[in-house]
Amino acid sequence: MSELTHLDEHGHARMVDVGGKAVTTRQATASAVVAMQPATLALIMTGGHKKGDVLAVARIAGIQAAKKTPDLIPLCHPLMLTSVKVDFEFDEARSRVLITATCALDGKTGVEMEALTAASVAALTIYDMCKAVDKGMIIETICLEEKLGGKSGHYQR
Repeated sequence: MSELTHLDEHGHARMVDVGGKAVTTRQATASAVVAMQPATLALIMTGGHKKGDVLAVARIAGIQAAKKTPDLIPLCHPLMLTSVKVDFEFDEARSRVLITATCALDGKTGVEMEALTAASVAALTIYDMCKAVDKGMIIETICLEEKLGGKSGHYQR
């Protein structure tokens, strides 16, 4: 296991210096799952929710969250993202919405936190949009699925 890069020699938090790193194409994909009652999933799937298109709002929220990641995670670098994509799948058998967020850029640091933030906020937005009909929803399994580029290379769950 490598050392924690966000700590200096005295154990104090620091932003990592990426000044000497090469610009490379980087991409990360994260996922999240929202489990709910079957009736709630049906509302989302049919577009019958009184608040409107739940997934359209969640998609925009995820994209916005990726762009705002350094405002939320203190030691993240502000990044010039070239792409943010938030997608949804329905798991009707288990009454879940599966969220996938992919972020990309050409830069000196990775986009894992942006992808994780996008997936997380999309899940939170689904909860927010649907809490009036299903307070028992569960947001689960937020994780990094894949990372491409940079010194550490390719990672796949």
